[in-house]
Amino acid sequence: MILLTTLQLKWLSYLTCLIMFMALFGGVVVTKTGSGLECGNQWPLCHGKLIPAYTIGSLIEYTHRLFSGLAGLLSLASMVAFWRYARHRKDLLAYALLTLIFVIVQGGMGALAVVKSQSAAVMALHMGFSLIAFAGSLMLALGTRWTFSPGAGLSMGSPKVRPAFRNLTWVTAVYSYIVVYIGAYVSHTSSQGGCSGWPLCNGQWIPEMSGGVGIVFVHRIAAAILFLLTAMLGHLAFWKYKELPELRALGVAAVLLCLMQVFSGAAVVYTLNNEKLYIFAAMSHIVLISGLFGVLCYMSVRVWQLSGAGRSSK
Repeated sequence: MILLTTLQLKWLSYLTCLIMFMALFGGVVVTKTGSGLECGNQWPLCHGKLIPAYTIGSLIEYTHRLFSGLAGLLSLASMVAFWRYARHRKDLLAYALLTLIFVIVQGGMGALAVVKSQSAAVMALHMGFSLIAFAGSLMLALGTRWTFSPGAGLSMGSPKVRPAFRNLTWVTAVYSYIVVYIGAYVSHTSSQGGCSGWPLCNGQWIPEMSGGVGIVFVHRIAAAILFLLTAMLGHLAFWKYKELPELRALGVAAVLLCLMQVFSGAAVVYTLNNEKLYIFAAMSHIVLISGLFGVLCYMSVRVWQLSGAGRSSK
């Protein structure tokens, strides 16, 4: 019975993470295709109907609503299940609660955006909250997998993570969220075309900082700093913590995701005049930064646990 419950918790966390990703991905598709108001200013109905008209835009918007609703139900189910069967694991409960809270918040903001127009800053925040909900579900899935794997656990002889490395991980994770917010602001202000060319902006290293040009250039500088931080983090994780294979794997994953995210950002610039390729590049850009943020969040928790401060929560 215990084994069955363990397997159920693992698969529930995996399913929750998958559906949460689909909800996040659907939001990106809605934004990039301009389908946000294809159901009018009505929520949860679409033009007064439970089943919308069969237009591409309305199907995109309504499918996103369905996945968001399913993500909410699964996050609630995860919270109840982990509370009942893994109450002693405070870290897993925290991930489940984080997911539930932010999926409710982002869902409410999404409904509000449909009923009443919101500013670009608020819509960017909606994307940020969706990302936190996904990161919470990813941490739950990774944490559950690690917890219920054979040989998992922290022994007294396990090597400890240095405070400096722990702090660097936390700073990088928080900073990555800021970069995501700026990127979402670029999208919601339709500033993507502010800089032509990459890595130069309109043929200049430092362009005139006005309008969309300034917004895009700030995002590029922020992304470059994030890459440097992530590269430093991955280097230290790989070479300084050889006794901790999980930490090394997370560091390598973070660097690879960040590197691919940088190149996908360049692809966004070079596909601006090709609608189909642009949508693909833009969605890839969001998917990669979402994965990077989730990995950094989980890594932040693990370094806290491995630094000694979190051992009491196990």
